[in-house]
Amino acid sequence: MNNIYAKQELTTQELQMLASEMDRRKKSTTTTWLLWFFFGGIGGHRYYLGKIGTGIAMTLTLGCFGIWSIIDLFLISGMINRKNTEIETEIINELNLMKNAKNNGATAV
Repeated sequence: MNNIYAKQELTTQELQMLASEMDRRKKSTTTTWLLWFFFGGIGGHRYYLGKIGTGIAMTLTLGCFGIWSIIDLFLISGMINRKNTEIETEIINELNLMKNAKNNGATAV
């Protein structure tokens, strides 16, 4: 929800850059579900979503013998949304850093 307020501060060009970067960096729902289906028992989908610690735990316990994989069936959509929101926030922060650097460079000259 915080990204809505941050996006209001962006120019049209920056919003286009945001959309372009999101298309490139966002995590795919289809890929995540395929990883869950084929490698869910060893946490393949969690590695893909950047949850390395719990991915390792799933690998070492074989997903608690499948129980964890069944639980993730209900959690995957939320994990994908949270990761994509996190990626969007990172991109917005990068755009703001670029804007600030550009403004500071212009005032220094």
